Amino acid sequence: MVKRTALRRVLLAIAGIVLGYFILIFVHGYLSDWQPEEGAISITPTQNAAATPLPDSLVFLTWNVGFGGLGAESDFFYDDEGMWYSGSSMVRTPRPLVEKNVAGAVDLLRHAEADFILLQEVEEASDRSYDIRQYDAYCQALPGFAATYAENYHCDRVPIPLLEPWNAYGKVRSGLGTFSRFQPGAVERHQLPGKYPMPDRIFQLDRCAALHRYALQNGKQLVVINLHNAAYDPGDKIKAIQLPYLRDLAVREFEQGNYVVLGGDWNQCPPHFRFDSFAPDLSGRYQQGNIPPDFFPENWVFAYDPTISTNRKCRDSYEKGKTFETLIDFFLVSPNVQVLKVKGVQQDYQFSDHQPVRMQVVLSKN
Repeated sequence: MVKRTALRRVLLAIAGIVLGYFILIFVHGYLSDWQPEEGAISITPTQNAAATPLPDSLVFLTWNVGFGGLGAESDFFYDDEGMWYSGSSMVRTPRPLVEKNVAGAVDLLRHAEADFILLQEVEEASDRSYDIRQYDAYCQALPGFAATYAENYHCDRVPIPLLEPWNAYGKVRSGLGTFSRFQPGAVERHQLPGKYPMPDRIFQLDRCAALHRYALQNGKQLVVINLHNAAYDPGDKIKAIQLPYLRDLAVREFEQGNYVVLGGDWNQCPPHFRFDSFAPDLSGRYQQGNIPPDFFPENWVFAYDPTISTNRKCRDSYEKGKTFETLIDFFLVSPNVQVLKVKGVQQDYQFSDHQPVRMQVVLSKN
């Protein structure tokens, strides 16, 4: 009887400690939850972009750089349903691999030959990437480019995996980095609607779109929108709220006579594109939704390269032919923007779980 009482006390004490731990992390998360504000974004002052009007022909590049932590060697615990524990998957990629991935991104940017570069998951200072200041590194790799940073992930401590407090994801400061050869007249951060259920939303991204305005010789503006829509969104419920916001924002600019280019990680396939086109035998539990074909007005064009995948899944390290790949990174342009060429950049996912996409366009004079 005494032994049973002692065991009961021990079990109650353990249960109390576990309950107290969960209460502590959620209370701390709630009290420190970042509440982003709408408004202007400052332009990095060290850049010396041209203040002259833009030419008619322009080259764009978009790439989700995967915070420097998701190169070909990496798997990712959260892709392997690691909310509670990491199992054999990585919570943080080893530092030498992060440094390799960032160096690979810097090298690509130096040789990008693009007028506009739209990056997602750019780290400012995060535990998951060892506080390597990636945004600064990308600014240094692009001298002469105007640079802006729109934060969309600001959390003092992401506590997952929940049962491994010694191995927690930790502090995150990350966002959208946009670089251009031309000086924008104004830059705006637009908070996207749609929230994850509690308490998950406390530790999730606050998704946004970064809108940049550039003066044209005809008196109109080129409006460039860098975006990164919701992930880990079963049934695309949050994206179904974000898409109308983006559509209304883009169409409103076009109706004012402006030229509009949206680019980034949509976390959806383009209309009519089969999500398993690159690996129909490997889809397994994966499912990727499509943007509805009639969602944007007629004559708006989705620009992508159907021959090269842009995203690979991270349950395991990358192995060509054995890792599931799909296409969720692309551009959308208004009817007064003519797409001349769009091409995916084949990297075999060496530096990120995404691959870059390049697009060349001409702005209509009519």
